[in-house]
Amino acid sequence: MTRSIPTVTLPTGESIPKLGQGTWEMGERPNARKSEIAALRDGVELGMTLVDTAEMYGDGESEKLIAEALGDVRDELFIVSKVYRTTAASAACRPRASAA
Repeated sequence: MTRSIPTVTLPTGESIPKLGQGTWEMGERPNARKSEIAALRDGVELGMTLVDTAEMYGDGESEKLIAEALGDVRDELFIVSKVYRTTAASAACRPRASAA
C-alpha cells in the first residue's frame, strides 16, 4: 500500500518527499539486521522514498545496510547522505557520492 506524502519541488523541477526514513544507529547490530532491512523496505512500500543516512552512522554501516535493503529499488529513491568535513574537502568526495 502506497501513501501520499507531501513533497517539495527542487529548483530542478523534481519533487522529493518532505518526510523520510532516518537510519541513525541502523547497521550497528548484526542481530537487528533483518528487522532493519524489513523496516526500510516497508517504509518504501508505504511511499517513504527519501532515506537519510551519513558516513558517520556506524562508520558507514548504515549506508551498507541501505544498499543491501534497497539496492534493487535504488533508482526510485532519494538518498541523502552527510559526510565528514574532511571527506567533503577531499578529492574523493564527488566520485564516492556518484557511486552511491
